[in-house]
Amino acid sequence: MWAVVGLGNPGKQYAETRHNIGFLFVKRIAKSWAVKLRRSIFLSKAEYSTIRGKKILFALPQTYMNNSGAAVREITTSGHVDSEHLIIVYDDLDIPLGDIRVRPEGSAGSHKGMISIIEQIKTTHFPRIRVGIGPLRENIDAAEYVLSPFNKEEKPKLENALPKAQDALNLILDGQIKQAMNKYNTRVQEENGGTSVQ
Repeated sequence: MWAVVGLGNPGKQYAETRHNIGFLFVKRIAKSWAVKLRRSIFLSKAEYSTIRGKKILFALPQTYMNNSGAAVREITTSGHVDSEHLIIVYDDLDIPLGDIRVRPEGSAGSHKGMISIIEQIKTTHFPRIRVGIGPLRENIDAAEYVLSPFNKEEKPKLENALPKAQDALNLILDGQIKQAMNKYNTRVQEENGGTSVQ
């Protein structure tokens, strides 16, 4: 079984904020696959479904971002999900809005939700899809920025990123995470005509 976990904060006041892009993504893909997140299990709003021939748990932890690991620990232990089948979707300030990055494993960086997850499940070996919300604007506190909503000019870029994330998710579920990385982790740098893997 797989688990697709979007990170964010519960509550209407956080619903449209940059830090909730993981919630937003999971809600959208669940809706597109006619999955209703009605259950209260694993400290999350969640539901099971069978997608692309695989049983998947879609989950939105209700523990608040900084304690996301408590819910993910419940998913991996009580839900019997192996870490390599745990896909975490979350926001990243170091990635431009509109872009995504895919990794099969790795550190948490400075993301508090990911720090909590790694501390709780004691491994970094799980796939993740990072959805860009950057760059951080000058003279704005990072904590303030991530808890602010997307403005009118940013929303088209957001709408461009979410289908990319869904495509990456499909590739991961099909066992093609390397293809997802090749597709979304390389971008052309117009200023020097080269490419760089991010």
